[in-house]
Amino acid sequence: MDKQSVNDKTPRQLRIGAAIFFFISGFGYSTWASRIPTIKQQLHLNDAQLGTVLFALPIGLMFTMPITSRLLTHYSSRVIMLSGTLFLSVILALIGFSNSMLQLLVMLFCFGSARNLMTLSINTQGVAVQALYSKSIMATFHGIWSMAGFAGAAVGLLMVYFNVAPAYHFTIVSVLLTIASLYFIKDTVYQKPIPQSRKPVFSLPDKHLLKFSLICFACMACENTMYDWSALYFQKEVNPDKTIATAAFVIYLVAMTTGRFFGDRLVTKSGIKKVLKYSGLFIFCGLFIAVVLPFTVTAGLGYILVGFGVSCIVPMIFSLAGKSKNMSSSSALASISTVGYLGFVLVPPMVGYIAQAASLRWSFGIIAIFGAVIVYLVSMIKETNEKTVLQIPGD
Repeated sequence: MDKQSVNDKTPRQLRIGAAIFFFISGFGYSTWASRIPTIKQQLHLNDAQLGTVLFALPIGLMFTMPITSRLLTHYSSRVIMLSGTLFLSVILALIGFSNSMLQLLVMLFCFGSARNLMTLSINTQGVAVQALYSKSIMATFHGIWSMAGFAGAAVGLLMVYFNVAPAYHFTIVSVLLTIASLYFIKDTVYQKPIPQSRKPVFSLPDKHLLKFSLICFACMACENTMYDWSALYFQKEVNPDKTIATAAFVIYLVAMTTGRFFGDRLVTKSGIKKVLKYSGLFIFCGLFIAVVLPFTVTAGLGYILVGFGVSCIVPMIFSLAGKSKNMSSSSALASISTVGYLGFVLVPPMVGYIAQAASLRWSFGIIAIFGAVIVYLVSMIKETNEKTVLQIPGD
């Protein structure tokens, strides 16, 4: 482990501790995402208005990016992670009580800020725990995040079925997440902060990482579009039953979760370049099928393909960023996230604007292009680069 890390826990305890916080992050976000159709209906928002509201979340996330990066050079990632978790829990509860578009917009801005505090710190924790193992485990951490997303969506499905108001739903979840975070924080990695007074903490990725950052951008654009719009797409374009629409979102999460738990094994067997290429193909084909054949079975199959497609790309990219030789793991994650999270900022809100002007089918058809972009970018990776990449997250 890094010389700047001080711990009295076993690698297994630290791995479980980090996994718990990946679970908390995924469950908290999915809890909100699973109730988007309900909140949209309660506040009487059209597609364009929802797109504007959703824009606040990634803006809050991006706004906090340099702040979080700076904090990680002054405080342990454990401290930032706990602070972000408690902040996220409070904001999640408040989202449920929003009774106007403006209130929801402000709450989602704060929610995005809390998510950024958590995202960078839990991935910094993941990289620190990865250093204790000879095999790749980062994809598994993200698999746990996805599993939590599936669990949160499943709970959301039950809440929709029993007509439980988002205010009560979110408050219960917030209390449980707070209790879990306070209990398990002791089992996480303590890292002594590494001040970087002369070098900028926040910077763009270097030339090598920029190529992978663009792939991350395209993947995050597709992933967050599915989080924000997949249930609504199913309800408006495929099947009007709100329970089936939420179930479609759950199907997507199951596929993504499954892909991430098998991701490390696939990378070891086939190589990162091949996995990235097929991931892009799955994203393109899945969205294309959902658009061309908007029926319950075919669109559901498309969601499964998209889930498999987005499952492993971000864990691979974050693993690469954490192994950067030119900057600390926290700074590398922040810099590569700057490009990747632009997909969160720019794309999902645009889906709402395009849907308002044309239809959600047009929006999803345009998003499918990002899958083809990933395939193209992967094809530009040189063979020597791939071998280098394989050495980074592997043995």
